[in-house]
Amino acid sequence: MPSDDSPSIENLLANNVAWARRVEAERPGFFRKLSAQQAPHYLWIGCSDSRVPANEVVGLEPGELFVHRNVANLVQLADLNCLSVTQFAIEVLKVSHILVCGHYGCGGVRAALHGDRIGLSEHWIRPLRSLCEEYRAELDALPDDDARVTRLCELNVLRQSRNLLHTQVVQDTWDRNQPLAIHPVIYGLNDGLLHQLSEPITSNEQGVALLHV
Repeated sequence: MPSDDSPSIENLLANNVAWARRVEAERPGFFRKLSAQQAPHYLWIGCSDSRVPANEVVGLEPGELFVHRNVANLVQLADLNCLSVTQFAIEVLKVSHILVCGHYGCGGVRAALHGDRIGLSEHWIRPLRSLCEEYRAELDALPDDDARVTRLCELNVLRQSRNLLHTQVVQDTWDRNQPLAIHPVIYGLNDGLLHQLSEPITSNEQGVALLHV
């Protein structure tokens, strides 16, 4: 149950009415134009964490960013949800940029590092546990737990970017010379800034060279 100080659904609906009226007053015809088409240039694959609002982070309006989110921003090759979103974004919407965005202090990454049991999500973050073990020596050499979580968050973004690189839809996109760039980025909860973890990846060869994780 929500806590006593949580806004009720009636409050949320009232907030929605106020927001819609404010937007329409400031930008007459905004919703009519938005409902007529969707033409984003970007796909965001990020974490479900409520502290990372995708559109706001990059300063884009509704309709300008196609979004897929899950716990710990994983790209799993058996995840039909993520793969379907990616294919729709590339082949139907013709996005030309994909941001694979993690964030520092990610709870899913922290749980994987510490071996915490988190119910059904335990199965979801299993690839993170494997990544943690793969880089155990590097992580253990860091000075403290915060540094280890920080580094594993970065390694996770790079690994998920590599996973995305190897999907059939991305490979097919580059094979037909359709422009597409993958951007591994990570968001700082403490400063609100995005940090690039590698150069944009625009080809299979470049991805293999840059993404060693």
